[in-house]
Amino acid sequence: MSYAVNKPDSEWRAELTPQEYHVLREAGTERAYTGELLDEGRAGLYTCRACGSELFKAGTKFDSGCGWPSFYESVRPDAVELLEDRSLGMVRTEVRCANCGSHLGHVFPDGFGTPTGDRYCMNSLSLSFTPEEETPAE
Repeated sequence: MSYAVNKPDSEWRAELTPQEYHVLREAGTERAYTGELLDEGRAGLYTCRACGSELFKAGTKFDSGCGWPSFYESVRPDAVELLEDRSLGMVRTEVRCANCGSHLGHVFPDGFGTPTGDRYCMNSLSLSFTPEEETPAE
């Protein structure tokens, strides 16, 4: 697939930390319960750490107990790309940023109790978080 953001590997390596590069560009996975965004509970927006594209609103985040930040839907259906993943001897659905093709995590149909029934299980290293601006009281 052709992406709006398309950089040579050398640029990605220069812009990302080795851990970010491994997850985002080599489809790696951070260890469960280690991601900096797992317990983030503020209102705000989650974007792709590689290109800044908007991916998830904080209001769709939920505690799935899986050890990675989980969301029940993306900001728009076309914000993410879903691909069949047959690695590690199983069939899963990989989630990539539709803007740059970076690996974000996987989506599973086990988001029980959510409006969509989906669990977008994302790597913290794939995401950046921007909290909503708090307006001062007048």
